[in-house]
Amino acid sequence: MLIYTSAFWRRCQLALFFIVVATAMRAQPLPNTPIGAEKPPFSIEELQRRHFKFFWELAHKENYQVPDRWPTESFSSIAATGFGLSTYLVGAERGWITREEAARRVLNTLKVLLNLPQGPEAAGVAGYRGFFYHFLDTQKALRYQQVELSSIDTGLLMAGVLSCMTYFDADSPEEKEIRRIADTLYRRVEFDWFMNEQHRMSMGWFPEKGFLPAEWRGYNEAMVLVLMGMGSPTHPLPADAWEKWCQSYYRSTYKGQDMVNFGPLFGHQYSHIWVDFKGIQDPYMKKMGIDYFENSRRAALANRAYCIENPKRFKGYSADIWGLTACDGPGYAEKEHNGHRMVFDGYSARGAAFDYLVDDGTIAPTAAIASMPFAPEECLRTAEAMWKHYPVGEFGFFDAYNETFTWKKDWHNGHPEYDYWVDEDYLGIDQGPIVLMVENYRSQLIWKLMRKNPYIVRGLKRAGFQGGWLDSVPMPAYEQAASRQPNPEVPIDPRGFFSREMYSDAQGMKLPYHFMKPTVKNKTGKYPLVIFLHGSGERGTDNHAQMRNGVLAFAEKSTREKHPCYLLAPQCPPEQRWGGSSKDWQSLFSENPTEPGRMTLELIEKTLRENPNIDSDRIYITGLSMGGFGTFDLLMRRPELFAAGLPLCGGGDPKAAARIKNIPLWVFHGRMDDAVPFRLSENIVNALRTVGGKVKFTEYSTLNHNIWDVTYYNPAVLDWLFKQTKRR
Repeated sequence: MLIYTSAFWRRCQLALFFIVVATAMRAQPLPNTPIGAEKPPFSIEELQRRHFKFFWELAHKENYQVPDRWPTESFSSIAATGFGLSTYLVGAERGWITREEAARRVLNTLKVLLNLPQGPEAAGVAGYRGFFYHFLDTQKALRYQQVELSSIDTGLLMAGVLSCMTYFDADSPEEKEIRRIADTLYRRVEFDWFMNEQHRMSMGWFPEKGFLPAEWRGYNEAMVLVLMGMGSPTHPLPADAWEKWCQSYYRSTYKGQDMVNFGPLFGHQYSHIWVDFKGIQDPYMKKMGIDYFENSRRAALANRAYCIENPKRFKGYSADIWGLTACDGPGYAEKEHNGHRMVFDGYSARGAAFDYLVDDGTIAPTAAIASMPFAPEECLRTAEAMWKHYPVGEFGFFDAYNETFTWKKDWHNGHPEYDYWVDEDYLGIDQGPIVLMVENYRSQLIWKLMRKNPYIVRGLKRAGFQGGWLDSVPMPAYEQAASRQPNPEVPIDPRGFFSREMYSDAQGMKLPYHFMKPTVKNKTGKYPLVIFLHGSGERGTDNHAQMRNGVLAFAEKSTREKHPCYLLAPQCPPEQRWGGSSKDWQSLFSENPTEPGRMTLELIEKTLRENPNIDSDRIYITGLSMGGFGTFDLLMRRPELFAAGLPLCGGGDPKAAARIKNIPLWVFHGRMDDAVPFRLSENIVNALRTVGGKVKFTEYSTLNHNIWDVTYYNPAVLDWLFKQTKRR
């Protein structure tokens, strides 16, 4: 998105790529597809069976890879193949196929995966170092065009592989071979090759350009990937990989639910398909007082509550018709809705959380139905309501529905009785969670299997999970290789050095913020604290936007090594200001601080109490634009607190200059600034010089407002800042 962190931008980017390609490759739909009035009465058995048929009937007849979608001609998806492997086990247990048929399909699939060529070449291979490419072409199962070698999609594939390894436990030659090949496939995945200096895995690798800088860090769908990496006997991630994963969790209350937030529901479901998190806790969840199962329950209920509230007034939302997650949509159409022009997206990561909201009226059945183990009463009722309300096809629900989008009359899957958009496709990565999570609700089949899988158990225990079913399972005894050093070729996402936090004051008002700790030790054991105030364009509640401009310069490797520090980057609420100016700059200082300014000072004091190795003689403040005004404002309110200030393209009240005359300041402004008048910095600098202030002034004669990169990425500026101390 993460993007939202991490996953969203990758999924959406690839989906947009798919839509462009696949639109020109339209195939004929399956004949005699039952839909609408032809569907039988609702039953959980019929719902689950139809979605199972997507995998059983549509997997390629020779290479057994599962299509990314149907009936639009596409390519196979290795994640969908992973889902498919586990659904075959459900089919055998439910009697839709025999155990022998399931074993034959699984063995054939695993043989193909094992024998597909692997190597560093850009074409003619299916993967490299045990990983597989995100999409494989339909006929040869080789890399599709220039997609990435995908860590998460390989992880979902391997989760399916391990479920088969555990299920097929008989002594027959066929089932022994399943176990052997499954074990081989998993052991050859070089999880540590994808690991960067922060002990986090990159999202992908391209033979043409190397690793993606985006990395997997919590909280999202990649939990099972990290756990499998920690459990690997051959290429394990280090012991602190889970701690690094948890560092970016964002806990806040949304729609009455206190939870670790992630907007689309797939992030709360995918890993839970294979790992039973109910009753077990890692250190983070133990401190929070819940488990990940409960966290996902809260996420589902919050998603439902948002849809019931329906603030955008989309048609069809109700207590029984709800669910936002990554899915197809009507497709990049800007239309009038509720008196406003809005875009109805194509494939998009729809979702609702405190820090994330993407909603265009598109409901995906997989969102609610795959949450059935978490909130069975609500989700069962929704499954039945959707079955009665929406058109349903041979392979169950179509991927998504949008009752508000009625402009294209040919977009109801050939059935004019539905006067709204109905997706023409089924998507494998949305079909699979329906089959598997419904089964976990009904029998806990996949959970029970994976509780016995040694690699999952070892990964959980190395990550620090305890309690519940896990305490009764001993640490698997297999020999595990030593963790290797990080791969220097894997880039680091500087955002990964920050945790996302929320400060609440005594009145319950909230201030989101990012917090970075030193990553390199110095000789003194004491470290400076930097407060970074963003500009007006980054205001909000998402706890993301304040990281756009300038602040990541402090997380650059050279700066982290030369000037290790703590850093606070709060986010100002919408329509409010840090202080130091009115909107028209007519007033620059008042005796009472703004609410965000007051809360920032309280947050600084809280940070000092909780981090005793902060050097109280080296507390610095900097900010740009609105944050430049805020820098002057907070300096004037608490001059005894700060050792130095760096205000950029802002201004301060000349009448209060004497308050800060003893604080070293370096002021920056672009002479051509068309957003904040240059004179506002010039006036405070002149006033400070008049009273004998310690001020430097840099005027960029040819630059306008956007001076932050040229300033913060100038080593001389940061060298000056970190030299300042109150012990002068």
